[in-house]
Amino acid sequence: MTMNRNFLYFAIMAVLLVIVGQFQSWNLSLSILNLCLISAIMALGVNIQWGYAGLFNVGIMGFAALGGLAAVLISMPPVPAAWAAGGGGVLLSALAGAATIIGCIVAYAKLPKGRARSAIIVAIGVIGFFIMRGIFVPATDAIESVDAAKTGYLGGLGLPVILAWPIGGLLAGGVAWVIGKITLGLRSDYLAIATLGISEIIVAIMKNEDWMTRGVKNVNGLPRPVPFEIDLQQAEWFQNLSASLGQDVVIFSSIFVKLCYAGLFLAVLLAIFWLSERALKSPWGRMMRAIRDNEVSANAMGKDVTWRHLQVFVLGSMVVGIAGAMLTTLDGQLTPASYQPLRFTFLIWVMVIVGGSGNNMGAVLGGFVVWFFWVEAEPIGIWLMDTLTSGMAEDSGLRAHLLDSAAHMRLMTMGVILLLVLRFSPRGLLPEKTGHH
Repeated sequence: MTMNRNFLYFAIMAVLLVIVGQFQSWNLSLSILNLCLISAIMALGVNIQWGYAGLFNVGIMGFAALGGLAAVLISMPPVPAAWAAGGGGVLLSALAGAATIIGCIVAYAKLPKGRARSAIIVAIGVIGFFIMRGIFVPATDAIESVDAAKTGYLGGLGLPVILAWPIGGLLAGGVAWVIGKITLGLRSDYLAIATLGISEIIVAIMKNEDWMTRGVKNVNGLPRPVPFEIDLQQAEWFQNLSASLGQDVVIFSSIFVKLCYAGLFLAVLLAIFWLSERALKSPWGRMMRAIRDNEVSANAMGKDVTWRHLQVFVLGSMVVGIAGAMLTTLDGQLTPASYQPLRFTFLIWVMVIVGGSGNNMGAVLGGFVVWFFWVEAEPIGIWLMDTLTSGMAEDSGLRAHLLDSAAHMRLMTMGVILLLVLRFSPRGLLPEKTGHH
């Protein structure tokens, strides 16, 4: 019965994508598909945290942004002039910062407890901060002044962009570990506050630290893991393939590139889904759900709840980081200002709730359903309002207002979908399987 329901829902999604391809364009349909695949991966990451362990992470945006940052740091070529101008200073300031932290840790461990120890730690921290800042600020100013219109930043390592996907996961996981070590031993609302605040800090840093991300000037022209359309159009084998299929070579090149992306994204989604399912059905997964359902009892049974929460929080954040790197790769640019809580936190949570928290297949389905209707709400709304107002006069003020308002139906559509699912299927379209169901 469950398999039939899974097949039915995904078959409906496939039909909807085919309808978009037939009546709008196949380019649009494949664009929606690619973003659905990335959204499904993000939803899987949140489901690992919330569905497995009940951890409320409202900083998804920050972890996705770290994945996007990894795509730049790994794939973009280095800027030699910027490195010559201030690269050494940035590295030196990083060493000064690390030395300050190590000095504080050593002082805390070696000195006897008391006011003297506290004063020495504060002194080390303050002196280290001013030394680091004295090196860092001139170095970054020099970097940002190097051909600021085109570069003005250090660039990256010039490695294949696909390597940025696992690195993005590791970067997000490292930040999640720091957050978790501080907050997971406290009440659950502290985790929500910390993730929300730190995600905003991450995005603010990316917007303002031009030496690293070009800030609001954006990083454009990221390398691709798939061919460029213009290269395909000039390749003889592709021209022959287009002709044999009766396709225009320009349109077909765009479709071909999107299909290549879809293949890569689908492979990553299937790999993460398989690993998530193996983890969920393992003794570790059963233990995590036991902790989620009754933390007090699990603690009484000798389980280290805080450590297990930290594990699952880091794992979920890593998955979101991978998806963030994939999204930036697909866009071909890093745009720090585009990281908004509505898109990267609210929508992902809606996906998990609509699909069914605790069920990996449900998270994937939620990613497809919510993103599809997020994109298609505007054209569907315009068509609906045009149909409803077709009997009104062309110069009717009410008709003009309704048609103008149709373009802003996305949020209302998300609200309606959420309300309908919560009313008729409170545990999501594909509820979590438990011993009672």
